[in-house]
Amino acid sequence: ERLLANPTWSVESLLPPKAGATDTPKISSQQLHHLLRLSALPPPSSPEDEKKMLDTLSAQLHFVGEIQQVDTTGVEPLRAIRDETRAAEKEHKITMETLTEAFAQEKVVGKHHKRIQRNTDSVDATDVENWAVLGSAERKAGKFFVVESERPVE
Repeated sequence: ERLLANPTWSVESLLPPKAGATDTPKISSQQLHHLLRLSALPPPSSPEDEKKMLDTLSAQLHFVGEIQQVDTTGVEPLRAIRDETRAAEKEHKITMETLTEAFAQEKVVGKHHKRIQRNTDSVDATDVENWAVLGSAERKAGKFFVVESERPVE
């Protein structure tokens, strides 16, 4: 509890200073418009909007740069978002004892060519099958949703 009571760092320490980051690469207005077009996002409606977007993008790039500088020497890469301790791995290990119940549900059919039949209980999937995938789409074209974007000026 004592360790967690006083944080040792803050996300704010990774953000650029209010005066603006000097080490962050500068993003031009043209690059911003190109990124917005690739993302199918609308261009800024005013110069103030554009400046705000450029400042936000610059702050995000500064944040990523600070994260990339964190020393991860000796840190194991994350394989999955789950408990990766030895105890959890042992708990999830499949052995003959853990398969006993699954084997008990199998039925061997046939005298000469024995085939295994598994108990196939039907699953009620009507909620999944009747899901309206395009229900929240603003624009549709047949069975597809439409993303509006502007073509680049050539």
